[in-house]
Amino acid sequence: MKKSLNWLLYETHRWLGVVLALFMFFWFFTGIAIIYSTPTTQSRSQQLAHAESLAPEVGWLSLGEAWDRSAEQRKLFAAQHQSKPANMGEHGAQAKTESGNWAEASVGIADARLVRRNDEPFWLVEDTKGARFALSALDGSLRETSVEQALRIADDWFKREGINHNLQVVETVEAPIILRNQEALRPFHRVASDDGDELLISARTGEVLHASTRVDRAFYYAGNWLHLFKPLEAIGLGQYRHDVQLWSGLGATIACITGLIIGWLRWRPGFNGKPTYSQGRTQPYREFWFKWHFWSGLIGGTVALSWALSGFIDTNPGKLFSEANLTRQELNRYLGKVLPDAMRNWQPGPLSNADGKDVVELSWRRLGGEAVLLAYGRDGQRLPQAVDGAVQQFNKISVTDAILRVSQDTPIASQELLEDYDSYYYPRHHQSLVEKPLPVVVVELADAAGTRFYLDPQDGSLLAKLDRSRRVFRWLYSGLHHWDFGWLYHRPIWDAWMLTWVGFGLVLGASSLVVGWKRLVKTFKPKKRKAAVPQSALELATETRS
Repeated sequence: MKKSLNWLLYETHRWLGVVLALFMFFWFFTGIAIIYSTPTTQSRSQQLAHAESLAPEVGWLSLGEAWDRSAEQRKLFAAQHQSKPANMGEHGAQAKTESGNWAEASVGIADARLVRRNDEPFWLVEDTKGARFALSALDGSLRETSVEQALRIADDWFKREGINHNLQVVETVEAPIILRNQEALRPFHRVASDDGDELLISARTGEVLHASTRVDRAFYYAGNWLHLFKPLEAIGLGQYRHDVQLWSGLGATIACITGLIIGWLRWRPGFNGKPTYSQGRTQPYREFWFKWHFWSGLIGGTVALSWALSGFIDTNPGKLFSEANLTRQELNRYLGKVLPDAMRNWQPGPLSNADGKDVVELSWRRLGGEAVLLAYGRDGQRLPQAVDGAVQQFNKISVTDAILRVSQDTPIASQELLEDYDSYYYPRHHQSLVEKPLPVVVVELADAAGTRFYLDPQDGSLLAKLDRSRRVFRWLYSGLHHWDFGWLYHRPIWDAWMLTWVGFGLVLGASSLVVGWKRLVKTFKPKKRKAAVPQSALELATETRS
């Protein structure tokens, strides 16, 4: 029995290593590119920093007027795009189709922002079905961003960085590889410069969703694109990408586990006078690559296992973990059915409370029957505006009522104001207070799943929802994959930690390739036939006499 188990252990590790050696080497290699690549989607901070100054004027249309005037155009637009499902807002749930959105008379405004594009004011609206529109604040018409307008937006974007480019629109695309979860804003104009800089601009709203240099894109393709098996999508096999990621992650996990077991079984450190291998070696191998494979696996194998296992868990095998994002129906219950009069009827004009800031956007947000109007400065600072019928900030009662709506009256177990980040709500290295604001309200429900909500009391945004399974997922995936907790997540400590173990992983992957190739050659190389042994003279003589 023991002999059979040993055979199974070694054969499992050997042949999984042969199959996955190249994958694991590239996973570690692309991991370095991911660490130092820039995000593919522009952050809120970047968009505000590059926005045009707003300077609202008397005579611009209210949100309600623009919405009403654009009704027929929005219906026609939805009918023309009925075969293209819209992304359900920033939380990622999918609508059935845009024509389906208009099949119901209850479509309303979820939130709205007043901005300038090409010196013209627009209301950028997201409706309660997740569709996104740009409505002129001058005549209420639905506008799309033309190629010429995209060029002007791009030119202004680069000039704010002090760069003058010769620009051209290369193409207009529906689903660029480099963008994720932006279907509601498609199609996109790809604008390029002679120096290799590129922007992706939404034809629906004129928003810049992506900006990159040649180096940025090289890091993306050498990192995320390969790491997540995106080439499968490029060759029309995107439907298999999840399965490939799942099974390769599972195989890599098993390979790491079996390798660690073999390593510990074969390591002879000589403690307490116990015997070592010949010549005092603590491992059994003499060949160069076999030795490096042994030591890189024994020392770095545990971290390699954490990456393989967390990559497998990221695929949510068997739907073990709940969905991270709220459905559109839950978001709509959270907002409430009523569009506050202040939000619908407020007439733009010079701001009375801007504190000398260069205001680039006005944003309406609502909860229940209350609404707040926020002015955004170029630096991302938010300034509540004193508007008749609007509040400066949502209070505890408004937040509680909103949570009860989304939870369908499940009792609230606790509610507190969080002044600092915790283990479940925290910024990534590329994020600031604009993307992850503080303070936040944390509300926990008295349900079996231990559901917890994080809310922004300033604008009412529902920032995160985590039940018990998602909190476990946070540690099993993000904790083990990104090592984003405690003092370890502070740079440059985090960089040193990650590069050290990625280095071990590269040696492990490279040695796996060599060892695996030698195993293949040994297994499948045709065996030489043994030369016939000549008969002895005595045998020949005997045969002759007979």
